[in-house]
Amino acid sequence: MDEHPSMSEDGDMIESSNGKELLTTEESSDIEPYVGMEFESEEAAKVFYDAYATRLGFIMRVDAFRRSMRDGKVVWRRLVCNKEGFRKLRPKRSENRKPRAITREGCKAMIVVKKEKTGKWLVTRFVKEHNHPLVATPANGRRSVLLSQTPDEKDVKIRELTAELQRERKRSAAFQEQLDMVLRDMEDHSHHLSRNIDDIVQSVREIESKRLGTFT
Repeated sequence: MDEHPSMSEDGDMIESSNGKELLTTEESSDIEPYVGMEFESEEAAKVFYDAYATRLGFIMRVDAFRRSMRDGKVVWRRLVCNKEGFRKLRPKRSENRKPRAITREGCKAMIVVKKEKTGKWLVTRFVKEHNHPLVATPANGRRSVLLSQTPDEKDVKIRELTAELQRERKRSAAFQEQLDMVLRDMEDHSHHLSRNIDDIVQSVREIESKRLGTFT
């Protein structure tokens, strides 16, 4: 009989599939993921893998997902190490600019969870091995690894957000310039149309005046 435990949604307690063994959150953090492991929800899977990552010494990143074609809800999720993949290479803007810290090293460690018809989430893939050193976090008073980023990683995030803000400002300025041009064109067209109407009215008056003059 399978006695592997499954994580509860609130993350406070897990229960083995035979319904007899109960473990606390602290005890559950020592459990290693495995294919076939069940969770009550997607969030429960995230909480478990986050705690597992904290214990081993890496940072979890919520990665790709798939939605149901029927109702649009997420039914498949991949949770990876934050060093998964590689950073896109971009041309240098300045030789004097400080190079960005390397935060992605192509690590393959991950778990993939899929929502079953029962509503539970099942681990369908687990890759344990990392291609970089791990720095375990002490169990006492530990915080979520999602918040325990290194200064270099925080600096990278700040630069990414700053660059995104600058791009949005440029895009906003371009839209404003286009809007101003449209408004100016509309104003010019309105003035031109008004002049044409005035000319037409004046011509009609002159024609009417001449017509009345012929009957005098």
